[in-house]
Amino acid sequence: MRSNEDSGVSREISVKAGRKPPADEKGAEWPAVGDWVAVELHDAAAAAIREVLPRRSQFVRKSPGKKIEEQVIAANADVALLVSALDGDFNPRRAERYLAQCWESGTRPVIVLNKADVCTGWRDKAREMERVAQGTSVCVVSAKTEQGLDELKKFLTPGETLVLLGSSGVGKSTIVNRLLGESLQEVQPVREGDSRGRHTTTMRELFVLPGGALLVDTPGLRELQLWDAAEGVSQAFADIDSLAGQCRFSDCRHETEPGCAVQAAVRAGTLDEARLENRRKLLREQEFLRRKIDPEARHVEKQRIKHLMREVRQIHRDRKSD
Repeated sequence: MRSNEDSGVSREISVKAGRKPPADEKGAEWPAVGDWVAVELHDAAAAAIREVLPRRSQFVRKSPGKKIEEQVIAANADVALLVSALDGDFNPRRAERYLAQCWESGTRPVIVLNKADVCTGWRDKAREMERVAQGTSVCVVSAKTEQGLDELKKFLTPGETLVLLGSSGVGKSTIVNRLLGESLQEVQPVREGDSRGRHTTTMRELFVLPGGALLVDTPGLRELQLWDAAEGVSQAFADIDSLAGQCRFSDCRHETEPGCAVQAAVRAGTLDEARLENRRKLLREQEFLRRKIDPEARHVEKQRIKHLMREVRQIHRDRKSD
């Protein structure tokens, strides 16, 4: 934890029960940035965590790679600042993914579009993101020139915790420095070819801002695979769910069925087909994850595959006998 002034708070706290978790034991139950914990003070410089207090929210994702487990990015955040840059990083589909996990986590999302100083068409991009946001606040800023920072500061409520989330190179560290009023976080330029940045923040840190709000800075997320976020997906795509209620058939898949209100909206130009396809993609991810972590669902899927393979073998036998 860091503050822009000497608050007397220990900067180094050892983890649960005074020991570090083995690499294969790190999980959602271990302390994460933003956790409230009961500690045992050892001296003026260190303390040992004895208990992690119940969380009121947690922003999580599926751990990167093949391992199927939950990773906590930040705990007890009240507001998630979802940062995207108005350069090559701008991606409404990625924003939909972040919004889904954010709604599932119990935090209030705010979309922050940074680098307005390098984008002459930022107003058009802001309107495009507002259509994706479905009522979520969209704040356009330039951390470099301080454009829009006063608007962003309206979300800094004393005593509340905010977490900055986004890809590398979107300017999260520069935003932190502006809000702190001093340069504590290292910043680096992005590559001009693809607007990608290098990691300047290598660990999650909690800062106390001058007005009393708490701010969590996180390393850039190369990927955000959703974790158990079916309800979050539904909330992020509430407009499509509302249209689905008008379909002729209750089990409509919104593909070629007659009387599909969702496809009618696509044809009318009131619903972006890319948005619909992204919803399908996220729901497929959730179904795949459910089969991996739910023993009953995994058993049903195995039985389905076995039945399918039996049918395939029978087809081959029938062809040979003809």
